Amino acid sequence: MSDTQNFQNHAKYYPLHHFVILPLTLLFVGWTIGRIDFGNSQSAAESMYFLLLGLIIFFISYLPRIYALKNQNRIIRLEMRQHYYHLTGTSFYEKERQLTSAQVIALRFAGDDEILALIDKTIKEKTAPKEIKKSIKNWKADRHRV
Repeated sequence: MSDTQNFQNHAKYYPLHHFVILPLTLLFVGWTIGRIDFGNSQSAAESMYFLLLGLIIFFISYLPRIYALKNQNRIIRLEMRQHYYHLTGTSFYEKERQLTSAQVIALRFAGDDEILALIDKTIKEKTAPKEIKKSIKNWKADRHRV
């Protein structure tokens, strides 16, 4: 892992999820769709059974990831509130109401020396999260993301 985190290398992949479970699940669903046969009631029932099974497996493998990301996003908002208060001595709530969750999540990579100006710029210009990340000069690494 690189010592310096930045826009180009901040995405995180979990090999078991991203490169094994998810592709195998999608392969199974695709294989099932390709084998759907409505020739008779028996084959139609089997086809629907396997399609349902594939969809259940897909959602079971994907749902925990969604839960983890939603929880992580709540923690990031709490960290940003605390960080903003630490830097300014004032509440982040007023600024937070003017930002989307995705913008707050992107802003958390900004270092102390640029975050306040970047928050104001983001509110004023409605900057997209990807553009926020690209504009950060002093990237604050986050190596504990899900």
